Amino acid sequence: MSSIAVSADVADSAVLGEGTKIWHLAQVRESAVLGENCIVGRGAYVGTGVRIGENTKIQNYALVYEPAVLGKGVFIGPAVVLTNDTYPRSVSPDGSLKSAHDWTPVGVTVEDGASIGARAVCIAPLTIGRWATIAAGSVVTKDVPAFALMAGVPARRLGWVGKAGFPLKRDGGFWVCPQTGAKYIEDGNFLKEAEDKA
Repeated sequence: MSSIAVSADVADSAVLGEGTKIWHLAQVRESAVLGENCIVGRGAYVGTGVRIGENTKIQNYALVYEPAVLGKGVFIGPAVVLTNDTYPRSVSPDGSLKSAHDWTPVGVTVEDGASIGARAVCIAPLTIGRWATIAAGSVVTKDVPAFALMAGVPARRLGWVGKAGFPLKRDGGFWVCPQTGAKYIEDGNFLKEAEDKA
């Protein structure tokens, strides 16, 4: 059974997986789908039709605008913003107020296991690869490969991280996690697990 704080605003058409918790003042819009055991923190916003995989955490005051898609085990830090408008304007060139029908939303996709640090901004459209880590305060403007460690404005790759989140160390022909000992192989601008045959 999911748990919803009294002060939260969850649309009737939203689907919440077993064990999902929605905290105070959070808003989950129409047709959003959240998997099992998700957490939506205080004051966070989940847009219309957003899809979120199981075991994902959206921290306080994060803004996940539609049509974002988040995989399993994603971490969205406090006050993170996933944008959805490439050319934002409040009014048309003639000065008339724009409506929801005057633009086409574009989304951010965050693949399984990826983490986005506090106050980072991800400018749609883009994809953040599985198990990547975006440092706090970064501005992400282009696709991020799996296992990349990104930081800065605009964000650049500083290195690689493993599934445990620790920066990997080069050891012979491998990148190795200092926490788990897992090995990874670099192939150009991409990293894959050593046991991956694909």
